[in-house]
Amino acid sequence: MDLSLDRPGEYLFVRRVTERSITVVDRELTDSFLLSPERAVEQWPVTQAQALTEHHVGDVLALNPELVLLGTGARQQFPPAAFMAGFLRKGIGIEVMDNAAAARTYDLLAGEGRRVVAAFLLPAA
Repeated sequence: MDLSLDRPGEYLFVRRVTERSITVVDRELTDSFLLSPERAVEQWPVTQAQALTEHHVGDVLALNPELVLLGTGARQQFPPAAFMAGFLRKGIGIEVMDNAAAARTYDLLAGEGRRVVAAFLLPAA
């Protein structure tokens, strides 16, 4: 599914999502990663929502989000409550969805200039 035909150029955006990869601008990523409008943190060491812990919250918070989108692969899967609570304690909203929905939402919010961070989980190769 192509998500964007135009290149905004002002922020990192998701162009394409498949079950095993996500293309950010023109770079195809096949490992889980974090994405903010300014930077991507590649090879985030998580492949399943159930493996997320409070430790992983710090990785996301380092990107200074006002809102976090968690893309959990081809299907929506909720992470452990401790992971979700790590954001809520800091007053940061978090939404869980499949990768395609997270990519569309991320592109929309980043295009509006919001401080959004998307965490995309991709299956191990």
